[in-house]
Amino acid sequence: MIDFTQQLVEDFSISSADIEKAKSYQNRYNGRIEQILVNMGCLTEEDLAPLYGHALDYPLFDPEEWPSWQLPDISLQILQTLKSLDCLLLDCNDEVWTISCKDPLSLELIQYLQQQAVEYDIFIATESQLQAFFFEIQSQTENQVVDDELTGDEEARLRELASEAPTVNLLNSLITRALARGASDMHLEPHMGRFRVRYRIDGVLHEVETLAPKMQLPITTRLKILSGMDIAEKRRPQDGKIETRIANQELDIRVSALPLNEGESIVLRFLLKESINYDMSILGLSEDTQGYIQQDLAKTTGVILLTGPTGSGKTTTLYTFLNELNNPDVKIITLEDPVEYQLEGVNQVQVNPDIGFDFAAGLRSIVRQDPDIIMVGEIRDAETARIALQSALTGHLVFSTVHTNDAASAYTRLLDLGVEEFLLNAALVSVVAQRLARRLCEKCAIPADNVQELMDKYPLRQIADNAGVKNINILQANGCEHCGGNGYKGRIAINEYLRSDDTIKELSKNDQFIGKAKAHNSSLNRRDLMEDGFYKVITGVTTIDEVLRVAG
Repeated sequence: MIDFTQQLVEDFSISSADIEKAKSYQNRYNGRIEQILVNMGCLTEEDLAPLYGHALDYPLFDPEEWPSWQLPDISLQILQTLKSLDCLLLDCNDEVWTISCKDPLSLELIQYLQQQAVEYDIFIATESQLQAFFFEIQSQTENQVVDDELTGDEEARLRELASEAPTVNLLNSLITRALARGASDMHLEPHMGRFRVRYRIDGVLHEVETLAPKMQLPITTRLKILSGMDIAEKRRPQDGKIETRIANQELDIRVSALPLNEGESIVLRFLLKESINYDMSILGLSEDTQGYIQQDLAKTTGVILLTGPTGSGKTTTLYTFLNELNNPDVKIITLEDPVEYQLEGVNQVQVNPDIGFDFAAGLRSIVRQDPDIIMVGEIRDAETARIALQSALTGHLVFSTVHTNDAASAYTRLLDLGVEEFLLNAALVSVVAQRLARRLCEKCAIPADNVQELMDKYPLRQIADNAGVKNINILQANGCEHCGGNGYKGRIAINEYLRSDDTIKELSKNDQFIGKAKAHNSSLNRRDLMEDGFYKVITGVTTIDEVLRVAG
């Protein structure tokens, strides 16, 4: 039996305690140590390929080296048997087979190859690499359903196809890999004759896999079945939800299907309940900005707004504020669409526009529940805005979000919705604009090689002086195993804070308001989004390129 212990510790950071636990299971129930660790959630299926390759000195399989692979000239029964053993016959002649498999230690596979009386060269592959080739074998004996309209028999066949092992294993593998890499979303989309897989990691999409086009239908169908969608409907958008457990973690997956010219685009959003720590220190707020916000959170009435585009972390920041205020002596009610994460001790309500229960209707209801603090997921219309602001005047602390580019624009956005100016002046406490920039990997970031050029091009020195930063530390991305080679790990908030003080209240809310509000903020030595990004550049947290990408 091969001992993987040293490699598991050195290459995969498996703790000695987990290895000992796995060995204990092995002594009691048999099985292989690496498979036990996979079941324990310490390893992923995708980790097995490099593990076997290193230990056995076998090369890793690269599908791009076989771009025009065709079925070898051999009986289909042999191909099917090898497929059932998770083995792919790449090429063959009378004496030597070239194979790719995910488990070279499989006793069944070894025995079958010995029965064939041939020599063989082995490549180690992952589950997802094999599935596209397996589907080609499967398609030789079956006609796939591609019509828009499905008969009863065809729908039954689709359901059967979606439940077969290759489809199930491939989808599970893609989801497991996405979670292992810290992806927030997975995109499955037809693109120029391909079926590509992309992960959104720290806000940036990365293409990770290209599947055979024939895999599109079974994978799409399986996701529709799991999320409660109509598998026969391919002409209109659909939404669904999957609740599952992976590697001892509770996971909610929001699934969205959108019809395209070439098929359907499927997007999965992963919501790991244990993945977010709602702590002010985690947000990455600048010390001065955090101080301003802490003062606002101490108030008992008024409206605090978060602004920014979709995906800028507004809801997470609001959850953090609520968590800061969550005590047994206060009642907090939230109104969300949807409720993404459960907050202990908080009453969370999900709106349902289909039955007329929108934000405005929900807000009218929850103010009758005698809350101390209210969170409205988003202000989308005049009625919601008006009720939220009026609630603040009747003794409630209200949090909400609006979609604007900067803090001052929140005023003009609410005015455009029809909110009266006097109501804004009376109820608004502050507005915080936010973006998310990727954080430099702490393990591999290195000093920037163009510091002087950056200092000359951007007002970094001035920002350092204003913020009292004496040691400017400008770093650049490098890349290591910890961050997946891209030089960034995690994200950091970039903020602009605007307090509704007497000066802001006195300013006319006309077309000159935004410029005057920014000038007033600057006179108080408060940074706008770009400047706060530059502040995080000179303190070694992120890079100029990232700041320009999200706030430029």
